[in-house]
Parts: sequence; structure tokens; C-alpha cells
Amino acid sequence: MKNLTSIKSIGGIDADNDELLMKCFQNHDSYNEIRDFEKFIVLGRKGTGKTAIFKKFLNNKDYSFFSFGHTFSDYPWHYHDKQAKIGVPDFDKFTHSWKYLILMSLSKILLNQDQSLPYNDESLDYLSKIESFIVDTYGTRDPDVTQIFTPSKKLKFKSNFTVDLALIKATMTPEGLPMEYLPTVIQEVNLNLIEYIIGSLNPDNSYHILFDQLDLGFDPKNPDYNNRVIGLLLAAKEINRIAKENNKKLSIIIFLRDDIYNSLKFEDKNKLTQSSTTVIEWDRPGSHSLKELIERRLTENLKETPNEEIKWEQVFDENQLMTGKQSKYSYITDRTFLRPRDAIQFCNEIIKSHNLNDEREGMITNKEINSAKNDYSKYFLDELDDEIHKHVPKYENILEIIKSIGYHQFDMDDFDNSIQKKKSLFSEEIDTYDSLKSLFEFSIIGYYKAGGSGYGGSEYIFKYKNTRAQFEESAKTYRVHPGLIDFLGLKRSTKPKEIN
Repeated sequence: MKNLTSIKSIGGIDADNDELLMKCFQNHDSYNEIRDFEKFIVLGRKGTGKTAIFKKFLNNKDYSFFSFGHTFSDYPWHYHDKQAKIGVPDFDKFTHSWKYLILMSLSKILLNQDQSLPYNDESLDYLSKIESFIVDTYGTRDPDVTQIFTPSKKLKFKSNFTVDLALIKATMTPEGLPMEYLPTVIQEVNLNLIEYIIGSLNPDNSYHILFDQLDLGFDPKNPDYNNRVIGLLLAAKEINRIAKENNKKLSIIIFLRDDIYNSLKFEDKNKLTQSSTTVIEWDRPGSHSLKELIERRLTENLKETPNEEIKWEQVFDENQLMTGKQSKYSYITDRTFLRPRDAIQFCNEIIKSHNLNDEREGMITNKEINSAKNDYSKYFLDELDDEIHKHVPKYENILEIIKSIGYHQFDMDDFDNSIQKKKSLFSEEIDTYDSLKSLFEFSIIGYYKAGGSGYGGSEYIFKYKNTRAQFEESAKTYRVHPGLIDFLGLKRSTKPKEIN
């Protein structure tokens, strides 16, 4: 094993810029479930590994595996929004335009990538119909999917497309149907395309259309954002169902932050959640551990021979326990949301601290972990800010209330008293219960539950450890997440009661 001072980090926390992402990728259960067509909605907090799975699919070079990925950093939503269907429930008004986008993406694969097609005479006929529509409408077999709803485009239908021309007679021109009128015939267009595309797919191959970074532009108060995401979920569900019924290996896969998914409301959501979602979790019974992930990265950075494997205990001195008689691994992961991004960042800060320590030893010690905590806490709070500020606009002021309590463990009376002291921070009345619930939903605090999980013990319930946990109105005692204690300047004890 190389000396620890030979490296500066174990990789980046941003999947888009992490050189070790593919080399150190783990076949997480969520990855396996969508690869095997068991699920199609991947949920998880920011930093849990959704984009890593997205990129794993896109980097698969197997000759029988085809994928197309959508991200929305530069997507022309204003054109897509014009395709909203009129006269249907709000949650369904974008479903058909999403189907159209998905079908255009599949058409690109069939016409430009899959060299096994046509695989029989019937698929040859279907492919020719797809090609005719795509080329006539967009002028190319390989259109830019970000431009498919551009107003300058004209839809052109030949006799092989079953469309009721009476509906569009008044709006047709010699050049075709202007894109703005697509909503009037989009259901018929999609039915034609689904039939032709499903009939063209080679049953020996697998096809995947993936959607990531849907949190860009997220606004919980914007009904159109919510309806767009709901429409995508419903479109994916329908196309996946049709593919399965026709024994074709096609999957439309959606990666979404769990807080966004939880905020959506639509018919039969619970059924969809139970049947089609997979949640990326780490360090849970039966799941992969962050230790495995870190060991892969340590191995890639520190190995001296191709088959050498570096274990956690070779780098972190576990013979010396941390405060509270914790192992270093437990101490570090307790200060994360049990997600790769946090563990990698904390380890990077620790390695930096180790390399700056003139009295360093061969392995990482308590001193180096403690000296890395402050910079890590700043990172941790910034990450939290990205997730929570749109849901709870005044959360920074609520954190000030926690700060003024001064202790990492407190009760509702302590919180109420601190609200009274910090009233000037709020322009309107602040509700104690709603504030505590918001802090719990984002794992800033956990609540004390007597009896634990049915094993006779008691425990503090944190949302990040159990994504299905709900806030208990009857809870009286709360504890701040360990990753925030140092940054908020809290004492590691229960706030004592004042004696009158």
C-alpha cells in the first residue's frame, strides 16, 4: 500500500466530475432492480448515488444494451409547457407530451444506434414508418430532442399514420401541422408511434430511456412543475406497461429526489410507490455499506499491485476509539446522512488534515478526524441548504432558534422558549409543531421514541436512517444531527432546566 500522503483525496463528490465514479461503482440493489426491469423510479436524497446509476447505464457498451439519457440543465421548458393538453386533470396534462418525447428518444436509438434492426420483416415495415415521420417532420433521422417542440417545426403525416384529419383540417398548411397544434392530435400520434416502436424493438436487446436532474428548477409552490413531474411518471408507467405486455425489454427510468416525490399528489400514487419505486439506502440491514464504497476508492488510490485490496482498518486506526467509545467508522458515518457524497467529503477533509499534520503517524488518528470536523460541517450545512431552502424558506432562522437553545438535546418547551427570544427573526407567527416537523423531514433533528423498533430499547428516530419514518406529534424530546452540532456551537448534552 502506498503512503497516505501520496494522495490528496479519494475522489470527487459530484458525479459529473468524479474520475473514480465508474471504476469504483457498486451494483447497489436499486441499480439491480432497474437493470432487471423490476422497478423504474429511483428515489433518494441528493448525493445518495442516483446520478452514479444514471451514468452507469449510459456507459454500458454491451452490444445488446441501448440507453438515452435526459438531463434538464438546458431544456426548453417553455416549448414543452405549450404542449399541455387542454380539458384533462392538471396532473395529467403533460403526460402525452412526455410520451412523445420518450418516443422520439426511442426513435433515435432505433434509427441510429441499433444495428440489429430490422430483425424481421414486420420490424422493417414499422421502422420505415418511423423513419418517414421523423425525417419528414424534423429533416433528419437523428433530431435534437431539446428541439422537438420548437414552434418552427411542422408535423407531417402520411397515409401510414392514422390521424383524424378532420380535427386539424383548419390548421393544416401545405408544409404540415404547426407544432403548436400537436396537442389536438398528440394522443393519436403517440398511439401510432408506440405501435411502430414496440413492433420494431428487438426482443433480444434491452432499451432504456433515463431522466435525471429533474430537481433543476424545482419549486414546491409551482403547480406546473409538480404537474410536469407527475406527467412524466404517468407516461413512463404507461409505456413500461405496454412494453411488458409485448415481451419487450424496454424501461423508462426516472431518478428523483425523495423529498420532491413525497411532495407530489396524484391518483393511485400509493400503488405506484409500492410497485415501481426503489429507494437508494446505505448502511441499512441487507444494503451495501459506505465502508465498502470507501474501501473501493482507497484501493484505487493506494494499491501498489493490481490485485491489492485496501481495507478501512489499514488506513484508519480503529485501535483508538473516538469520543463516546465509537469506532472511527461509526463516528464518521454518524455525521453524514448515510450517503456517499457526505462520506467521501468527510474522508477528503480527514486526508487533508492528515497531510497537514506535522506529527502524523502512518494511519489516520482521532486528532486528524477532529480537526477535519469544522470544514466538513460547513460543507454539510451548505448541502442541506440546497435541499431545504425551497421547502422551508425561513429554515435559517429556525436554525438560529436551535442555536440559541445551546444544547444538542432539548424538549418542546426549550424550543418554545427560544422562539419567544427570537421573535424578531420572523415576520409572522411561527408554529412550533410545523417547525419541528420540517426539521425532522430533512433530518436536522430526530425525536426520542421509547421502546425503539420493537426490541425493548429506546432510540432517536431520524428520517435519513428510516425514510419511511413519520414525525410523531406526541414526541417531547429531540436531538440535533451530529453533523451539525459543531457548526451550530452546541453542547453535547441535554439542556438543563432552569430552577425558579
